[in-house]
Amino acid sequence: MVDLIKNQCIGSQEELAAKLSEHGYEVTQATLSRDLKMLKTTKVPTDRGTYMYIMPDSNTLKDKLLAKGAADISPNFQSGFISLTISGNIAVIKTRNGYAAGLAYDIDMSQSKEILGTIPGSDTIFAVLDENASREAVMETFRKLLPIDKTHNYR
Repeated sequence: MVDLIKNQCIGSQEELAAKLSEHGYEVTQATLSRDLKMLKTTKVPTDRGTYMYIMPDSNTLKDKLLAKGAADISPNFQSGFISLTISGNIAVIKTRNGYAAGLAYDIDMSQSKEILGTIPGSDTIFAVLDENASREAVMETFRKLLPIDKTHNYR
């Protein structure tokens, strides 16, 4: 099951059960639900407007590149991003409904020294910023992770 989740875009328990069945494993929905919870999977939106399960610390290529600071989310990436407001050492990121968890995951995987961690809701992310980080460093980090332009001055 772990390999299927890590290597395929699986968006529902029914789809996962069908894939497991193709590999000779018959499981009930209750078993899948327990296993997904035990594995601490998360369901995140994709750039195609659907959802998929991901594993924590899944070590996918994108995760590795984000963690090294070597990957930017391209402006064409469907992140659901709407706005960014910074107040003190808290950033409030507004997203389309359902997009906050996936975007918060990408922000956390970046392991930025300016962003200590995130708390996502369904359409809002609270990001705690290092109080010693300069506003310029914080904005540069967010520009790598969010589809915002370099000229816009966010509060």
